[in-house]
Amino acid sequence: MDKFIEFYFDYRYLMIPFITWFGIQLFKVIWEFTTTKKLNIKRLWGSGGMPSAHSAVAASITTMIGRSQGITSPIFAISFAFTMVVLYDACGVRYETGKQAHVLNEIMSNPDFELSKLNFNVKLEELVGHTPVQVFVGALIGVIVGLIF
Repeated sequence: MDKFIEFYFDYRYLMIPFITWFGIQLFKVIWEFTTTKKLNIKRLWGSGGMPSAHSAVAASITTMIGRSQGITSPIFAISFAFTMVVLYDACGVRYETGKQAHVLNEIMSNPDFELSKLNFNVKLEELVGHTPVQVFVGALIGVIVGLIF
């Protein structure tokens, strides 16, 4: 047991965010299975959906650093800035990319549209970003996990 406690304290800044990410991704698999009755194991490593695992991971490590190093430390400032970039990207750039992929997929699947005569061999991934609510919930989970651990 002492070895486990020592291992935890040595690697908690890696373990807790990873466990948080895995837990959220596993939740997404289970949630999709219960709502669609289809097992989509790709959700384990896919992006998008509720809640944002990216936001939770970034917020959890930033919270842990804030608690251990203080919110005035340089490492907290770096981590906080990184977290803000992750949150912005999750609900900004990646969310817009998903909306564009959806529109392109609609165009490519419509037989009345001229582009449909072209042969598209790939369906674009639409679930690549998050809504602001998904990002907020992910960040909230991350802060709670960071405070607990």
